[in-house]
Amino acid sequence: MIAGVLVALLLGGVGTSFAIAWRPAIATIDPPQPQSFAPGLVKRGRVLAALGNCNDCHTVRGGRNFAGGLPVPTPFGTVYSSNITPDVETGIGRWSEAAFQRAMKLGVDREGRHLYPTFPYDHFTNVRDEDDRALYAYLMTRGPVHAPARDNELAFPLNQRIVVAGWKFLFLHPGTYRADPTKSAEWNRGAYLVEGLAHCGACHTPRNALGAERLNAIFAGGDVDHWQAYAINAQSPSPVPWDADALYAYLRDGFHPDHGTARGPMAGVVRNLSVVPADDVRAIASYMADVFGAPSAERRERGEAALAQAKSPAAAAADSAGGAIYAAACAPCHESSQAPPYGGINLVLSSAISSSDPRNLANIVLAGVRPVEGELSPIMPGFAASMNDAEVAALLVYLRSRFSKQPAWSDLDNIVAEARRTQTASLDTRTDARNASSDTAQRAKP
Repeated sequence: MIAGVLVALLLGGVGTSFAIAWRPAIATIDPPQPQSFAPGLVKRGRVLAALGNCNDCHTVRGGRNFAGGLPVPTPFGTVYSSNITPDVETGIGRWSEAAFQRAMKLGVDREGRHLYPTFPYDHFTNVRDEDDRALYAYLMTRGPVHAPARDNELAFPLNQRIVVAGWKFLFLHPGTYRADPTKSAEWNRGAYLVEGLAHCGACHTPRNALGAERLNAIFAGGDVDHWQAYAINAQSPSPVPWDADALYAYLRDGFHPDHGTARGPMAGVVRNLSVVPADDVRAIASYMADVFGAPSAERRERGEAALAQAKSPAAAAADSAGGAIYAAACAPCHESSQAPPYGGINLVLSSAISSSDPRNLANIVLAGVRPVEGELSPIMPGFAASMNDAEVAALLVYLRSRFSKQPAWSDLDNIVAEARRTQTASLDTRTDARNASSDTAQRAKP
């Protein structure tokens, strides 16, 4: 199949006109002085950078914010994020605003090279010029960091950027978001953010063989950094249906008692949303609640049954290896009825257990939920050091059978082994709680 992908990409690149495939360089500029940008513009850019989760993709664990170098795994190889600090040699310090705008809207860097679509310009093309201007002002007033780009690890011909022109010819539709006059201002604001800078579909939509989002399955779930990004539409695996209030609380706080804790890549998203004005988060929740749609009567009944079961849980059964592990390691917190951080969600309500994909549950059992410095946030120890793969698999079998009505998972031994490898590797590359938000000390007020 990979051979077919390469051929299709090459044909797309050849078939694209020279005018589309070739882009001229944009002249360098003298680095603008930070004081040349209006403070209000910079402040707005800070909020936009948080909405775009820019730091989470452009910062490696232990590194300086926005200095790039984060490996982004794809089916075609690994792409490393770029340095977007105003360093004049290795960052964007000599980029004009026009060069920045072109990168955002067309995926072309200052030198005229096509950028790989791991940078989600297929979403950023929807961002308005004035928001790009504010984002540029914010990034150009950050501290410059000298951090040379790492070479991407892509096989020929994908390591030739001209191939990306063919991908764009097929899948990039330049433009900006157009408001729907039949919807409310809040809904339109949420749609603009979700479809543009927040680029939610980049993770939560499955991709085709060429790595583009499948337009016939928007928000139907995707893969990111060895996690499953759940379906965030009517196909959601959540035992309790989502509504706008629950979405707002979850996106704002990273936790909701009926849905659990944000973890994996989503944890960085909600940390950034914590510095965003409440109205923007409410707008996102309003739009996404409409995407989820009103639950059917049967779906509501299942949710009510799950909530009722969570209020009167049965005693843990220790008549199996997995049951014994649960009783000793999990039940003391998950059946304590205490609020976070000392208690955990009742697992009847867990999307990870109800999902068709066990990777998230394997990841969370192995890695846990790390505390956020300075916050009363949910925590959970990771069991990678205290459980072997067979014990983790036995626990997952028990959790699935006890807390969901879904069929048993298959191939758990391999999935747990892969989760252990990827979670260990991710500790060396992902951002940690201290640098995950661009300005966590300046939290937005409700």
